[in-house]
Amino acid sequence: MEAGADVSARQSLLRRVHETFFTDAADARAESGSLRSVIAASWRRSRRAGVEPEAASGCAPHALAGDELGERRRASGLEGAVPILRELLGAQARDAHHLLIVTDPAGHLLWVEGDRTTRRLAERISLVPGALWSESAAGTNAMGTSLAVDHAVQVFSAEHVRASLHGWTCAAAPLHDARTGTLMGCVDLTGPANTVHPHSLALVSAAAVAVGGVLASGGQRWARPMIVRALGTDNAVLTLSDRELALSRRHSEIVVLLASHPDGLSAEQLALELFGESGKPVSVRAELSRLRRLLGPALDADPYRLLGPIEADFLEVGSRVAQGAAGAALERYTGPLLPRSQAPGIAELRLGLDAGVRGTVLRSREDDLLKSWLQSPAGRDDLPALQLLLSRRPGDPTLAMLGRHAARLLAEVR
Repeated sequence: MEAGADVSARQSLLRRVHETFFTDAADARAESGSLRSVIAASWRRSRRAGVEPEAASGCAPHALAGDELGERRRASGLEGAVPILRELLGAQARDAHHLLIVTDPAGHLLWVEGDRTTRRLAERISLVPGALWSESAAGTNAMGTSLAVDHAVQVFSAEHVRASLHGWTCAAAPLHDARTGTLMGCVDLTGPANTVHPHSLALVSAAAVAVGGVLASGGQRWARPMIVRALGTDNAVLTLSDRELALSRRHSEIVVLLASHPDGLSAEQLALELFGESGKPVSVRAELSRLRRLLGPALDADPYRLLGPIEADFLEVGSRVAQGAAGAALERYTGPLLPRSQAPGIAELRLGLDAGVRGTVLRSREDDLLKSWLQSPAGRDDLPALQLLLSRRPGDPTLAMLGRHAARLLAEVR
């Protein structure tokens, strides 16, 4: 739509052209100047595909669900681009009550984000994650048509084939790997027809170009894992690609919590994990915004999660504990997890890791491992374990220092 155009008049004209085209097959009328050529060509393709304007069912088939949707997202190569697209288009989507949508090259909707009211309206027309909006499945629409012609497209009101979409407008641009030119999907802004804006097409086109470099480096970006070291220190160290970052205490807590929840956490959940019942999601969002400046597309949102492979010292220890590998767990357990953190979620993880390593060592019944545990930062003051080892090896001169430490601990508790 051009700036200053009469929206109501344009809608009325398009409805008349639409009715004529799909009842009388008047191609000549469609190409008489009342209809843009890109739309006329799309209508003809939609008609050949058997798309019915007055379809009784949903506007698009729901092709993906549950685990299949998650797998398609991970395999898409688009996860790294989604946070950037949110940064570039999120404000426009919110202000205009539009949805931000990202699809794969087949037209499956992988991400559909926006305010609750617009999402509820969109559900009525099958505009939901997992639905298939290719041109052959849903008829003319910005997403399916941009994928079909491989360039940016805006579709307004009755330019859609499906009559149930005539109250909507959308603008989409294809997403390409800038290095290979491979079509990877599209990005779209969709909203009620009365919110149509002449700048929407330019915005999605610019955003698509902006993320091309991320898509091009996507395979290399995630080829190296994110490495987190958080044992025995209050300031975690994170290695991402060729960068080593020393995190603040709050960012250390957030990274550890997200690494421990690979499916992600909402702002509300993070607030509870960080501050307990008094936590405020707005404070968490501010911290996450600052953290995203450090991590870039490695930090996703809705829910918040870390993207790509992750290697963390505390996760490795937990894995060794689960395997019952006491020696390997103890070797990697260099100290408590973020030892001075008072965040409820971190305290729970720390206590669980301590108990897991300790229990694995005790179950091993190996005195040397028990001695190593007692000499570690986490097990140094473990009086019951001290007494157990001393009872097993009474009079052992190599345990003299541990015996004196046990006596001091006993004196403190009496």
